[in-house]
Amino acid sequence: MRRGWHGVFGTFNGVVLLAVAALPVAALAVWALARRRKAAGITSPWRTSLAEVGMVYGTVPWVWITLLPGSGAGVVPERVSLVPLRDLLAILASGPLSATMQIGGNLLVFAALGFFAPLRFPRLASIPRVAALVASCSVLVETAQYVLRLDRVSSVDDVLVNTAGAVLAAWASRHWWRAEA
Repeated sequence: MRRGWHGVFGTFNGVVLLAVAALPVAALAVWALARRRKAAGITSPWRTSLAEVGMVYGTVPWVWITLLPGSGAGVVPERVSLVPLRDLLAILASGPLSATMQIGGNLLVFAALGFFAPLRFPRLASIPRVAALVASCSVLVETAQYVLRLDRVSSVDDVLVNTAGAVLAAWASRHWWRAEA
């Protein structure tokens, strides 16, 4: 059966394959941007270039995966969960492997944004600002899941876990926020 580009990259494995294949392109983009910035006399060309490419390369595939339609997309009624921790407790009760995959994936969705945004944009160099940025981005993704009728649950718990992942990543990068590259 012939799947084509849409069929292959409309799956989790297809998105992961594309992300892995794009790694050399991302590295080349960092190198080209840094070289151009260095020639222009811009300070910290490598840091800025790595932060920009890292935010995009580390976030887009995860968001793409969250926006993949389920089997009942467009047919199944939209599902919304606005009670904090309800879905998270249900995920934890589903078993250790499922919980690890679900929670781990949600922690990673905006982790790259949380890690690199304060490095690229000094005004974001605080945990509350990163949390506000990522919570806003996560609300947009959850809203898109609902509006596009993707057969996914739009959940406040996803926003909380996405934000927690980005905050942890920002905390991990805090030593470099003010350091010059």
